[in-house]
Amino acid sequence: MRIFSYNVNGIRAAISKGLLQWLELNSPDVICLQEIKATQDQIPLMEIEMLGYHHYWFPAKKKGYSGVAILSKTQPDNVVYGMGKDEYDDEGRFLRADFGDLSVVSVYHPSGTSGDERQDFKMQWLDFFLDYVNELRKTRPQLVISGDYNICHEAIDIHDPIRNAKSSGFLPEEREWFSKFLSNGYTDSFRFLNKEPHNYSWWSYRANAKQNNKGWRIDYHILTENLNESLQNVSIMPEVNFSDHCPIVVELNK
Repeated sequence: MRIFSYNVNGIRAAISKGLLQWLELNSPDVICLQEIKATQDQIPLMEIEMLGYHHYWFPAKKKGYSGVAILSKTQPDNVVYGMGKDEYDDEGRFLRADFGDLSVVSVYHPSGTSGDERQDFKMQWLDFFLDYVNELRKTRPQLVISGDYNICHEAIDIHDPIRNAKSSGFLPEEREWFSKFLSNGYTDSFRFLNKEPHNYSWWSYRANAKQNNKGWRIDYHILTENLNESLQNVSIMPEVNFSDHCPIVVELNK
């Protein structure tokens, strides 16, 4: 099972740049999308269906903002939209699809870069999210939680850890939360198999950041630890340029 995750930073713009042709060429079993910034009536659903995908969309109530989706070659047994808390679900940040005993989540964690109010919102979300997925595991014990976490966990995950030490996305309290999250029985699938530096999934549009590989690894496939033995391969696809993020890949023997 090949699962991709991709923050497309506006699915309509990404489609105009060739996203669907790329999707046809790569043909993942499941792709989790974040920051779709669109509603279903604005998306060429028929073209997606012609590629063989079932599709599920959870847009934000605010137009042109946030939103997540899951496309899958196999029809899920069940799809759950949101986490049951309006202040988070109104922003379209959590979508789950169940395939047999495996559940795949597309998640888009808030950014705190716009100021203190949103940073506070982010930290509250993180605590709620951890409680929610821990509770979810009681009934859905095998989880793949894929998406944009808006946090670099370790210094190896960011191009300049010293200068960014006080930047949202690399704050001590965010990194501490991430360590706590993993210690609850979750695996950063990329780091489980790949310990190499200079692997990033997001680059600023400024100052030729991508050309110079001055990036951040903020996109993850997080697995419940009971899936570690099923983990076959991981990769990041920086050559894909439909967004300021790039796709990330996990392959499971499922």
